[in-house]
Amino acid sequence: MSDSRRSTRESQAETPLARSLLGLVIERPSHGYQLAQRFGDVYGDTLALSDRRNVYRMLRALHAEGLIQETAPSAKEKPAPNRQPKPHFRATAKGVRAYQQWLVSQMEEQRARQRLFALQLSMLDPGMALSVIERYEQECLQEAGEAAEAEQIAPSERGAAGVAHRLADADERLALEVRLTWIAYARSELQALLKERTGSRDE
Repeated sequence: MSDSRRSTRESQAETPLARSLLGLVIERPSHGYQLAQRFGDVYGDTLALSDRRNVYRMLRALHAEGLIQETAPSAKEKPAPNRQPKPHFRATAKGVRAYQQWLVSQMEEQRARQRLFALQLSMLDPGMALSVIERYEQECLQEAGEAAEAEQIAPSERGAAGVAHRLADADERLALEVRLTWIAYARSELQALLKERTGSRDE
């Protein structure tokens, strides 16, 4: 296999979509059609598939990288008459390790993006930066209000799905609290800098 083909295969297996699909395989061995359905059920609009056929391409890439392997279907699952059983996939130990590392790397990327935002904000004049902060705060407050409304009307779920949603909701709520605290701090720093520069011009 050429280096370019291998590089393409690896990149297909390392996309957020492919890694999210790998998570579904880790949760429960399934065949391609089931995984496409579960992908929509679990991730919804947060991570949408443009084409369900992409699931099969990603499965081939994950399989080629040794992150998943074919396995026998459940004894309860019977194939349709005159049809071969659909290939099922389960995660390998390598796949589980790769998925765990990917989750950690996402948190590291998030911290880097937050630091980058602060550095890019500092390129603006303090007054302009304050305007950005005001807009950012309004968006955060709107997001917090929508999340609170959704939490009130959402039915209580049990099992792994319920835990996943509660963890996601808690992460979103706490992240918003942190962002609003940071916005208040950023506003005070920018206002102080603006006052300092205005005072120096008046002298």
